[in-house]
Amino acid sequence: MRSEDLTARARIRDAALAEFGARGVSGTTIRGVAQRAGVSPGLVQHHFGTKDGLRAACDAHVLEYIRAETRSGLDEGNIGEPAFIAEVYASSPPVMRYLARALADGSPGAAAVFDELVDLTERYLVDSPGLSDARTRAIVYTSMRLGALVLHGHVSRQLGVDLLGPEGASRVGLATLDVVAPELLPDGLAARVRDALARYEQGEGR
Repeated sequence: MRSEDLTARARIRDAALAEFGARGVSGTTIRGVAQRAGVSPGLVQHHFGTKDGLRAACDAHVLEYIRAETRSGLDEGNIGEPAFIAEVYASSPPVMRYLARALADGSPGAAAVFDELVDLTERYLVDSPGLSDARTRAIVYTSMRLGALVLHGHVSRQLGVDLLGPEGASRVGLATLDVVAPELLPDGLAARVRDALARYEQGEGR
């Protein structure tokens, strides 16, 4: 496939993320995605076939984004770096807006994302002490984090800033660390994230 085809495909997928995130499945059309992407409806159908094909591509992109950021942040240790925080704040809003709407709509793709997030979270809680098993803690923690995302309109209204913007995300990140007992997280993780957020707020990594 030619490089310009790959570029068009990515542009269409990003437009679909935005359309699905703003309008939901019922309100999103091939024509609307094409208009946002600046291409013809025929080109959208050439790359993705149907609206279901677009949705499947968006679901796959969201899953890969979460996997990649988890690898970089936790497995490779970048979560304690302000530059990593800045990169996430810059790249995540369209993905998170799509996921919020997909979770509210109850899509199969959103269910797969939820399940994967539970699996990823369980990996990092398995050695932590608690009154419940690691799987149950992972389910509850994932529900708490994604619940704020689904309710982002209300959360943003109360915060006075967009939850998915840098200021809102930083405030919610710090509040989450205040609410979650540090001993439930992997050793030293809470302190590293606090330090990275504080340095980010001071302008480092931007």
